[in-house]
Amino acid sequence: MDELYVYYVDLPGKIHEMVTPCYDGYTIYIADRLDEIGQRKAYCHALRHIYNGDFNKSDVQSIEWEAHL
Repeated sequence: MDELYVYYVDLPGKIHEMVTPCYDGYTIYIADRLDEIGQRKAYCHALRHIYNGDFNKSDVQSIEWEAHL
């Protein structure tokens, strides 16, 4: 398993989470304005992107559609 780094930050607008690949894994940014349940949901959503290999795909719309199933 790659390393996961999680940070709670001020994300703009309706963005709940953001994931970026880094040199030894992934960095997950979670909106600090969310309550605990919202933060957990955002974290799980980010993990689905990682486990689904979404960073090797190019169609953003299908990536998000699949992540919300």
